[in-house]
Amino acid sequence: MKTDTAALIKDLSGRTEKVLAEARELQQRSLEELNQRASPGSWSALEAIQHLNLYGNYYLPEIEKAVISGEHKAEPIFKSGFLGDYFAKMMLPGEKSSKMKTFKDKDPLGKELDQGVIDLFIKQQIKMLDLLKRSVAVSYNKTRIPLSFLKFIKLKLGDILRIVIYHNQRHMLQAQMAVNGDI
Repeated sequence: MKTDTAALIKDLSGRTEKVLAEARELQQRSLEELNQRASPGSWSALEAIQHLNLYGNYYLPEIEKAVISGEHKAEPIFKSGFLGDYFAKMMLPGEKSSKMKTFKDKDPLGKELDQGVIDLFIKQQIKMLDLLKRSVAVSYNKTRIPLSFLKFIKLKLGDILRIVIYHNQRHMLQAQMAVNGDI
């Protein structure tokens, strides 16, 4: 995938703003609704959001470090890497979405959770929007971020942002389906 970097930042910011608005809507739901499951073994809305928080706890500081260091200056065109593009497309919610096995340390199933999970997620999305604004001066091609599950593999900043934000969208949809009983 090859795209205008400014257009990518605008797209990712829009996706993040949408997820943020959806999280604020979930804040209005009762704790009972947020903890309901459509079936045994499926995640509740809070579990889906907590899963995202666990990834945010890793990726947001990594992205911030890269943006602050600003080691490589921005270019007008972002060209996705093969592996980064593959992972990003896997995360996109939609008809072709397939169920994936979650790493044990990122699986919140059965944990006692409250609405503080959504509060943290909202803070993380506000942070992501800030990082997207600040990232305009940084190379989306040359700046590299290690994957959370294989730290020796570093992907382009543009791909990491796509993966994290698409992943947020995917599980926000799952959270909404859980509270609406649509799973």
